[in-house]
Amino acid sequence: MNGAHDLGGMEGFGPVVPEPVHIPFHSTWERRVLANTLACMAMGVWNIDAMRASREKLPPAEYLTSSYFEIWFKGLVSRLVAEGLVSRAEVESGISQGPGRPVPSVLTAERVLPALAAGAQYTREPDRPARFAAGAPVRTRQMNPSHHTRLPRYARGKAGVIEAVRGFFVFADANAQGLGPQPQWLYTVRFDGRELWGSESDPTLSVTIEAWESYLEPPI
Repeated sequence: MNGAHDLGGMEGFGPVVPEPVHIPFHSTWERRVLANTLACMAMGVWNIDAMRASREKLPPAEYLTSSYFEIWFKGLVSRLVAEGLVSRAEVESGISQGPGRPVPSVLTAERVLPALAAGAQYTREPDRPARFAAGAPVRTRQMNPSHHTRLPRYARGKAGVIEAVRGFFVFADANAQGLGPQPQWLYTVRFDGRELWGSESDPTLSVTIEAWESYLEPPI
């Protein structure tokens, strides 16, 4: 969807200021938001792509004025309410107003470390050959879906070259909508900066993105 999260190529937001990698949190509550997000994911009610979609659906003004973990918290609350696991009144009061809804799985303390170590597997065994090979010219589709997508606006309808074939992966667009993994071939595609930003772009600039096969077409 064309939400406030898709900021690539936009100007006026100030410089990107890198932070020390050894300071992942600025406050204790941010740790709790991350922990609660992971614990809720482990319930097996939704997947990581659906969680991303919940964050992206925040109203633009709210999204742009929220910190990173504020966005995570608001996205989590939105998803919990949408799934009927809590009510807005319960979130605001901090008090449960009824029996909890059963969920497929509960992340107990002894399962945390094994679950984190195992991670999640998003590669799948291919059931068809890749349509494109490294070095092939391609063009991205011009699309404006109302759902989660990993193809940024600035790279739609643009000509690029396949840099690498990455494998057969769960398709995030479908997975976010609860339509199943629908795996596809995933490619790294390189674009010339002038193709993306026009003739005034830095002529030495190039950009690569990871793109699923259904995002791509042969060049016209």
